[in-house]
Amino acid sequence: MEIVLSKEAGFCFGVKRALKLTNQTLEKSRCNVYTLGPLIHNPQVIEDLKNKGILVAQGMDEIATGVVILRSHGVTPKLYQQILDSGLKMVDAVCPNVKRVQKLVSQLKQEGYTVVVVGEKNHPEVMSIPGIAEGATLVIENIEQAESFPRVERIGLVAQTTQTCEYFRKIASLLLHKTFELRAYHTICDAVERRQQDSRKIAQQVEMMLVVGGKNSANTSRLAQICAMSGCVTYHIETSSEIQPEWLKGIKKIGITAGASTPPWIIEGVVDRITGISR
Repeated sequence: MEIVLSKEAGFCFGVKRALKLTNQTLEKSRCNVYTLGPLIHNPQVIEDLKNKGILVAQGMDEIATGVVILRSHGVTPKLYQQILDSGLKMVDAVCPNVKRVQKLVSQLKQEGYTVVVVGEKNHPEVMSIPGIAEGATLVIENIEQAESFPRVERIGLVAQTTQTCEYFRKIASLLLHKTFELRAYHTICDAVERRQQDSRKIAQQVEMMLVVGGKNSANTSRLAQICAMSGCVTYHIETSSEIQPEWLKGIKKIGITAGASTPPWIIEGVVDRITGISR
């Protein structure tokens, strides 16, 4: 069996940076180290961090002393201020691309635009954007919402960093008819975009795709959707243990891609499992 592994699979810059900062903090600190929510969306990595001593807190009420690490997806402005006021030491592991979206949204709001984010309303990254909690920044999750969007004078448009370019362009095109002025910023992560393009290309060349990564990972789920829409049989798995031998019967060429928060050792495990079954 021929295995085609995406050259873009696995950790992106933002995830590598967040993990590096977290491990460095753990090595240097003599007190408890917390992340507010999971650092990244990969259950296996989070479990590994827990085993090393990283504690996951769901809110500031769970942290009395120690170091607080801001997750890669960002935190709300209110929570950020709460951490500053607490006097706890803070380590900022927010992805630079997410920070760029936050900065652009603040800028657009100051300039008087009706700010719209193309993304998933309940995703941590989107929830961290200024104005989301107060309803001053709006979220469009689907085509229907864009079509029914009320007419306003000026729209400032950004995207959750893990959206697809095609979908973002479609929403932008619809909103163009809802306003006199549309200012749209391409805020989709370059690494995510390259991974999507490479996964689509591979899916068009193979009989089956395995998309590896957390089931709670937006960018991994998006890869699975892209591969399936290419007409290729697609399975979204977290680890090699989910692979069923019957999936591979009659398959001569299989593709593998992985989300931005999927570690190399999980990808290697998937390759080894497929190789072992196909022998």
